[in-house]
Amino acid sequence: MSRVSVLLMIAVMMSALYLVRTQYESRSLTTEIDRATSLARNLETENDRLDVERRAQATPLRVEKLAREQLHMRTITPAITQYATVSGAVASASAPAEVRP
Repeated sequence: MSRVSVLLMIAVMMSALYLVRTQYESRSLTTEIDRATSLARNLETENDRLDVERRAQATPLRVEKLAREQLHMRTITPAITQYATVSGAVASASAPAEVRP
């Protein structure tokens, strides 16, 4: 074989190895993109689930139930309401000035 044939054969072999390497990198990057996309979908689903759960935890009915059971609170009624009276001199000194919008 002549020198030109040997050089061409080496060039073809190098080109083939480079092609195989490039295809391998392309496949691995595609796999990585698929994994990242799957993870993003899973995180989005988890976020939506947590949003629904948070909204369910903050319903007024649930908050009222927890206030009654855990904090032993009760609703206000006129029978248990106590009114405080303030003497005239103290009331005018401590009352803030009327603010109009």
